[in-house]
Amino acid sequence: FALIVGISLGIIAALLFGGFWDKSILAFTSFGYSLPSYVIAMAVAIIFAYYLQYLTGLNIQGSIFELDELGNDIIVWKNLLLPAIALGIRPLSVITQITRSAMLDTLSAPYIRTARAKGVSSYKVIVKHAFPNALNPIGTAVSGWFASLLAGAFFVETVFNFKGLGSLTVNALLNYDLPLILGCIIFTSVLFVLINILTDIFYLVIDPRNRA
Repeated sequence: FALIVGISLGIIAALLFGGFWDKSILAFTSFGYSLPSYVIAMAVAIIFAYYLQYLTGLNIQGSIFELDELGNDIIVWKNLLLPAIALGIRPLSVITQITRSAMLDTLSAPYIRTARAKGVSSYKVIVKHAFPNALNPIGTAVSGWFASLLAGAFFVETVFNFKGLGSLTVNALLNYDLPLILGCIIFTSVLFVLINILTDIFYLVIDPRNRA
């Protein structure tokens, strides 16, 4: 959610630099970055699952796996939506601003002006030239914010009563379950290391200069 929406908003803001939408996106991202994840979680739960529940049909609390009337496990995908939004707003804001800044720097580069002078379409200039060269700082932001996402999940899952790694860790801490706490920490650490390894591989793929 943060990647798709953040990169899209960043590109739009860069292309419409100085305009109404650029300023609106900057205002939204500045506001989103300043709010803690648990505050956003309570806000979206109250707005979309309480006041607007008749329109959205979303539950104020619940996990992906729920029990039906017969006691059978069912998958409720809509319960993933609000926690994802609550967790994604802050990294979305950062990714949007970094994408905007990187795109503005890239679009002002000499090779971009040369491509436009040769008659290359705006679509190709953005997709094939500007955007690939703006991906490096975006990848750095994603890997850095992953740790923040894991920390925010502890609070967001508690707000939504979402049965995930965050609530599992919190319950283990409350119950002084040391083996479970250790398991959660090791799992989170391994996941974080894997994300950083994938980020390094991503750098090699998008920028051949890093292979030297």
